[in-house]
Amino acid sequence: MAPAQLYCVCRQPYDVHRFMIECDICKDWFHGSCVQVEEHHAADIDLYHCPNCQPIHGPSLMKKRNNWHRHDYTEVDDGTRPVQAGTAIFIQQLQDRSFPSADVVIVPMQGSHVTQHYLETEGFHYPIMVPDLDGLGLKLPPPSFSVRDVEQYVGGDKVVDVIDVARQADSKMKLGEFVKYYYQPARPKVLNLISLEFSDTKMADLVEVPEIARKLSWVENYWPDDSFFPKPFVQKYCLMGVKDSYTDFHIDFGGTSVWYHVLWGEKVFYLIKPTKANLALYESWSSSANQSEVFFGEKVDKCYKCVVKQGTTILLPTGWIHAVLTSQDCMAFGGNFLHNLNIGMQLRCYEMERRLKTPDLFKFPYFEAISWYVAKNLLETLKELREDKCQPQAHLVEGVKALISALKTWLRRELTEPTSEVPDNIRPSLLIKELTKEIRLLEEDPSRPVKSQGITESPPPRSSLERRRQVRRHSHKLPSNLDILELHTREVLRRLEVGPLEEVRAACLNGKFKKIFAPSAVTVKKGSPDNALRLVLCNGRIISEDEVQSVKQRRKGSGSHVAGHTRHGQNHKPLKRYHAQSLLSLKGFCAPSECPTSPSTEKTLQDMLSLTGLMCQQTPEEGTVSQEAWWSTQAPQVGSPGEEHLYRDSSLSPLLHPTKRQTHNPSPISNQATKGKRPKKGMATAKQRLGKLLKMGSHTRLLV
Repeated sequence: MAPAQLYCVCRQPYDVHRFMIECDICKDWFHGSCVQVEEHHAADIDLYHCPNCQPIHGPSLMKKRNNWHRHDYTEVDDGTRPVQAGTAIFIQQLQDRSFPSADVVIVPMQGSHVTQHYLETEGFHYPIMVPDLDGLGLKLPPPSFSVRDVEQYVGGDKVVDVIDVARQADSKMKLGEFVKYYYQPARPKVLNLISLEFSDTKMADLVEVPEIARKLSWVENYWPDDSFFPKPFVQKYCLMGVKDSYTDFHIDFGGTSVWYHVLWGEKVFYLIKPTKANLALYESWSSSANQSEVFFGEKVDKCYKCVVKQGTTILLPTGWIHAVLTSQDCMAFGGNFLHNLNIGMQLRCYEMERRLKTPDLFKFPYFEAISWYVAKNLLETLKELREDKCQPQAHLVEGVKALISALKTWLRRELTEPTSEVPDNIRPSLLIKELTKEIRLLEEDPSRPVKSQGITESPPPRSSLERRRQVRRHSHKLPSNLDILELHTREVLRRLEVGPLEEVRAACLNGKFKKIFAPSAVTVKKGSPDNALRLVLCNGRIISEDEVQSVKQRRKGSGSHVAGHTRHGQNHKPLKRYHAQSLLSLKGFCAPSECPTSPSTEKTLQDMLSLTGLMCQQTPEEGTVSQEAWWSTQAPQVGSPGEEHLYRDSSLSPLLHPTKRQTHNPSPISNQATKGKRPKKGMATAKQRLGKLLKMGSHTRLLV
């Protein structure tokens, strides 16, 4: 691996964090700090000669000034180019302009009156000016605090961003170098320092943020100590500007509100309301190629002038467009904070920054992350208010709605952008869903008393619904003990897919049992309450459970007609002759033609029902029904001993899915009678019909 290339007189590799300048003679690169060249000075050098080349080629050549109204002062002044913001001509013209007084939009207040309750009640939509520190909870150094004192507390080696006002360009320099520049008797240019955040320095102990800013701040109230993202430090800034320093129209990053206090000197604010029209004009102006040549204050209907004198504090609400002129040397303190009063406007400003492709350096740090934290906390707030039967304030409801919309947008954006500011301990989709639910509950009936969390009606869990279905499904069944065979029988009946009940003739068999039926392919009618099956023997007939209930009602009604449960309007009556008649309709299963059964069928059906746990004794009295537990009567031996395994293994072994069970060459499911001569009505015996039915479905989970 080749060694890193070395540069400068110090012979060190390239460092991206240090300013370097190239020699136009030897083409070597040098650190500005090594050759005593400040970054803002480099813009004034036409040809640079390094210390090694100066003895031979002489000192560096500086650019020649040709104008005082353009950022590039080397342009030839032909009188056709417009004035650009920040230049000496621009500052002179700005001071000569006339503006409406900001008294019509400024709210003068005493510090003790600027409370959270006041702002939540009256809103925070207009700038507030406080003439002194009393009641604000703002702690500051004395007015004698100087620029050198700042260097002492912060450190002269701290690198700061300064603005070359005439070029409206940023550059970096050490704080110590700025202090030297500040105390020069004749300053070669106008430099403005407005981004010195000192929360991590010794000077932080000298300044306490106004109480109202601390109470409203998202960072102070919602940022968790264990956050993966570093905590944003935007609460404490020191602004040191020389006379004629100017900052063009802007909205503070992330739509933050801002507090300013002029310790000494004077600041002039040019204020514009954040109306929809003005914000649209601002975005268009910010993205235009000739932005610096157009004074934005002339594009809107009203631009107000507000002079902030020494000892005065001003609070600017979210979204206010403003420019600042330092009319005399000035030191001011300020800070930015996000809050719940204007969430929608803050989000609108943030999205505008994204559209304008604002560099991250000039955006609120981790704006989306703090918004997720706020959403999580606001959800808890809404729940607590609902439990306390209190309605949230209107600004909070509107803010949560705007926040929900923004969170959805950011979540969709995560699919295409690799960077993510969603905290690890937050489930974004669930959070959005719960916030939406809380808002929906508020909008359904905002005047009604809000129930507590514990009794709020909500869809029951799946297990509860299933239990309710089971209760409804089995509420009409006759009671039975849950023994092994009974459980097995219920499982078989539950898995059987049964269509609507139709009255069909059942077949009977004296002795042999084959394998159980397989479900057919006919679709079950939707909405069927249950696929389970229970047959009851009543006076020589196999009847359904509904008919059992009808018989019971008949007993109670002393022989009255059973209504609504008989087939074709017929009543149950005792039959002199035993007829095995079923109300079962299997899927893909056609009932044979009606035919009388032999008298010996009764014993066979008794045996069949006892094996399936559906034993029911025929009572001697008319219309009576009694049921006997399956274990009370032993089933008679059916079939020959060699055939016992045909039903014993299949009925008591664990159930398997039909696709996983072994097949024993089952017969086709189609009706075998169609392949030969169909027996005439009354000719086939019940034994033959039942045997044929059993063969047709050897995989059915019903054993009859």
